[in-house]
Amino acid sequence: MDKAKKLLKNIRLFFSYRELLFNLSNREISQRYKQSVLGYAWVILNPLFQLLVLTFVFSTIFKVASFNVPYIIFLIVGLLPWNFFAASLSSAANALVNNSSLVTKIYFPREILVYSTIIAKIVDFLYSCIVLVFFFMFYKVGITYHIVWVIPIFIIQLIFTAGLSLLLASFNLFYRDIQYLLSLIVSLWFYLTPVIYPVEQFPEKYRWIFAINPMSVITNAYRQVVLSGGEPNLKSLGVALLTSLILFIVSFLIFKKNEGEFADYV
Repeated sequence: MDKAKKLLKNIRLFFSYRELLFNLSNREISQRYKQSVLGYAWVILNPLFQLLVLTFVFSTIFKVASFNVPYIIFLIVGLLPWNFFAASLSSAANALVNNSSLVTKIYFPREILVYSTIIAKIVDFLYSCIVLVFFFMFYKVGITYHIVWVIPIFIIQLIFTAGLSLLLASFNLFYRDIQYLLSLIVSLWFYLTPVIYPVEQFPEKYRWIFAINPMSVITNAYRQVVLSGGEPNLKSLGVALLTSLILFIVSFLIFKKNEGEFADYV
């Protein structure tokens, strides 16, 4: 009961600092490509080149099945959400370390630093979706009203991402090896998530890996509603939602418990 009251108190405190969240997010967005000639065009060019290379390798050389849609369409629906997830974790892990001056000099809920990096990546994600729209129009891929399921699926992914981000930001402050270990884990995680291949091409005896991998459930859900024109697997999505909520609450409590020591380790 006391933890629940403390959680509600922290949430109310967080909302009182929403203007700071907006300003930090805006700073994160505006400074990233400040001295770049192409600026935010890189948000579109990076996934575009990644798509072209992966499409050539896995559709031409390895001939991965894509189930009645061009492989590049199959790939992009899974790759863009994954890129958002991976980029958010990478940025959030260093959110406290990179803002040491704020952490030591000003009081505010430190989770705002983590959330601001995720918001910046959401903006990147929305820009990168221009690539998706272009290829959908080019290949004349139709969509159905089930596309509205993308919104709750993205919210589940966002909860899961925020929970992991809080945990990584907190631990990376105390153990700087986390940022290096994260790159390895995310790389392995990518290949254990059906981003570049369909689940059906994975050996059946190992498919239990996908059942315990929330990003696998989320990736499949995106494809079910965008490409198959149907509803997602509600049972699997419900498990992913429950897992994401538990992870977020636990991570938030750990983050707030360690918050008082942050200034000593930056």
